[in-house]
Amino acid sequence: MSTLHTSAAWPAPAKLNLFLHITGRRADGYHELQTVFQFLDRGDRLWFDVTDDGAITLAGGLPGVAPEQDLIMRAAQSLARHSGCGKGVRMRVEKRLPAGGGLGGGSSDAATTLLALNTLWGLGLAVDELAALGLQLGADVPVFVHGAAAWAEGVGEQLTPMPDLPEPWYLVLNPKVSVSTAEIFSDPQLTRNAPPLKIPAFASGTALNHLQAVVERRYPEVARALNWLEKHRPARMTGSGACVFAACEDRRQAEAILRQLPAPWTGFVARGCNRSPLLERLAGV
Repeated sequence: MSTLHTSAAWPAPAKLNLFLHITGRRADGYHELQTVFQFLDRGDRLWFDVTDDGAITLAGGLPGVAPEQDLIMRAAQSLARHSGCGKGVRMRVEKRLPAGGGLGGGSSDAATTLLALNTLWGLGLAVDELAALGLQLGADVPVFVHGAAAWAEGVGEQLTPMPDLPEPWYLVLNPKVSVSTAEIFSDPQLTRNAPPLKIPAFASGTALNHLQAVVERRYPEVARALNWLEKHRPARMTGSGACVFAACEDRRQAEAILRQLPAPWTGFVARGCNRSPLLERLAGV
């Protein structure tokens, strides 16, 4: 067996939902939504060693999640089946994003796997083809595959690039609870018929995260984290939670607030990115 070693890490950046409105529910049970995705310059990291034996393995996945259920493994196996590629890969992940945090860690890992292996296996598949493959793994995967901050509709796969968003320093706070997305979307009190927004309405600052009130009611620790962060900067929950975030005036302000963070919460400071750090890694291959 020969192995192609690729020592440099591949980034799987976090995302923030700058707002999230639920505008309807489809017959198949999925929700129609509107949101804006923006990346962060922080996330998980992955390594890929390509082999010629056809075996696909993963080390360092989420505790308690069987490798065959991990989105990284599922992405690699899906790509191998779709392309008919007979090569294998030994994969390793360093998880730095919390599970159930609303930061898109699993979806980002899957997207990085698709893009990295498309390159390392020499497949040459188009980005749109990879995004369609990613959509079968999760609604958020296509935005990570395309790698551009975007206005999203449908179930999150209909993307309009927003390259001119401000790119502030964010403080992201993890209240140390894991939120079940399925539980939140099935809550009978969730607003499911919000009037559709236009992009200028989002820019005016009137948009909200409609999942936030449900999460605060079901997970009091998230409500406490939001209340604490609101004392310093306007705060909002990302995705279906549990992480909350605030845009700061600069990095120094974000780090100063972070130093005051009470235990057992954790947090980090990161820069907003309209171009995914993954695209920079691809350009360097």
